[in-house]
Amino acid sequence: MELKNYIKIKRALLSVTDKTNLLSLAKCLSELGCELISTGGTAKVLSEAGIKYTEIGTVTGNPEAFGGRMKTISFAIESALLFDREKDKEEAERLGISPIDLVVCNLYDFEKYVRAGSGLSELIEHIDVGGPTMIRAGAKNFKYVAVVTDPKDYAGIIEELTTNEGALSYNTKQRLMTKAFNLTADYDAAIAQAMDKFSGEDSLRIALKGGKPLRYGENSHQQATMYRRSSSEHSLYDVSSYNGIELSYNNILDMQAAIETVVTLNRQGCVIVKHNNPCGMAESNSQLNSLELAWAGDTVSAFGGIVAFNTLVDLPTARFFEYDNEDKSKKKFIELITAPAFTDEALQYLKLQKNLRIVTYLPEMLSASNELRVTNDMALLQSTDNKLSSKMELATKNEFPLEEWESLISFGLAAVRHIKSNAIALVRATGDGVLQLIGMGSGQPNRLDSIGLAIKKAKKNLNVSSFENEQIVLISDAFFPFEDNVDAANEVGIKTLVQPGGSIRDKYVIERANSYGMNMILTGIRHFKH
Repeated sequence: MELKNYIKIKRALLSVTDKTNLLSLAKCLSELGCELISTGGTAKVLSEAGIKYTEIGTVTGNPEAFGGRMKTISFAIESALLFDREKDKEEAERLGISPIDLVVCNLYDFEKYVRAGSGLSELIEHIDVGGPTMIRAGAKNFKYVAVVTDPKDYAGIIEELTTNEGALSYNTKQRLMTKAFNLTADYDAAIAQAMDKFSGEDSLRIALKGGKPLRYGENSHQQATMYRRSSSEHSLYDVSSYNGIELSYNNILDMQAAIETVVTLNRQGCVIVKHNNPCGMAESNSQLNSLELAWAGDTVSAFGGIVAFNTLVDLPTARFFEYDNEDKSKKKFIELITAPAFTDEALQYLKLQKNLRIVTYLPEMLSASNELRVTNDMALLQSTDNKLSSKMELATKNEFPLEEWESLISFGLAAVRHIKSNAIALVRATGDGVLQLIGMGSGQPNRLDSIGLAIKKAKKNLNVSSFENEQIVLISDAFFPFEDNVDAANEVGIKTLVQPGGSIRDKYVIERANSYGMNMILTGIRHFKH
């Protein structure tokens, strides 16, 4: 190793709230001849393990005081971390300051008490002051000082110390410095946000990291970057890619819409998304059958779309795309295919399409409880739309076997929830529990136009002029404001309508449905998506 890039760790300060795996690091340091300085609870853990250490008061010249509020903050400690080992060397010696080369510190879990709903006085007691001070001091002087704030880093630090006779590299110290400053920034943001709330003003401070340039934005002349929320345990940022060119802004939005929709399906499900709208969707007991039905739901829109599955993709499903067909016109062009996993055979087959993006995800990546939209120097925050319905109420007079139709209705609600408003989904059951999206209308300023688009698409897909004797449901994302919506459905033989209800004209809409002998189910939940 090049010694000039490594610093020998001769003296370390250990002061941690989370003591996970601390002893393994402390033992390693001690065995390498490093002097350990420790505080309070951390010192007790070292003592019980028989690891020699120096009490913090021996260095500071002062006892711990004020119920533990004062432990490490002192001229001696901060100087030992901050002084420049070259230009300040003589002054440090004159002042009797011995360098500290390593700080192992994590902070009071302030956010734990925020989540628990603690009052202001209790929260104040869980604001760490000494810890951030040490961390920032050591991080500022990272050329000479290593700052370890995460127990997950201990194993790597131990390996490097052992390999390099107790020394750490400049690159390691720089990486730890970056992590340290992110920790204190997030910590201060959490405190400020909590204090703002107690002062009567909500604020939102979000830390994003890992800026990753995308191929382009919504259009090729726009630049785009993807970030990961620092505090998120799971994120779609972490999907794994196995093939194809880099992702674009639109790919990610469409992929998110596809995955969010397909994970709500109960059996072997497939969803095809184009321009952020599900245009094909099916579930059955066969993955290949579900893909075939989803594709048949809108073969034109499926071109260049995103295909998502909720189960492992096998070779028979992969072969549907005909990437080994010598007739290029037979190959089905899609931008991206995503699933929880692919068999090796399926993966190798799909890689025949050089530019096809192949992505795996974990269902827990969709676990976020809030949605954030940032635009034009403002932000909008809302809870996720994760509830299909609050009731299943038959509002019309006909006898109707609602329980027998409930799975089809839920399937349609799962589709309409992700279609841009005004949204209409036409879904059908074809036997053996097979469910299929056969037509959808989206993004229209009025609901009647969306109904017209959905009906037109479904007629073309099924090659029919009406839907008499079909087990078909028309799902609306919001209430029917006028009776003309009911008229349009009745004209083509659709007899079952699902809507949230809530209009001041519900009475008249329901009366019109009764006059046609139709079934109308109210769900109580609207699903606008803009």
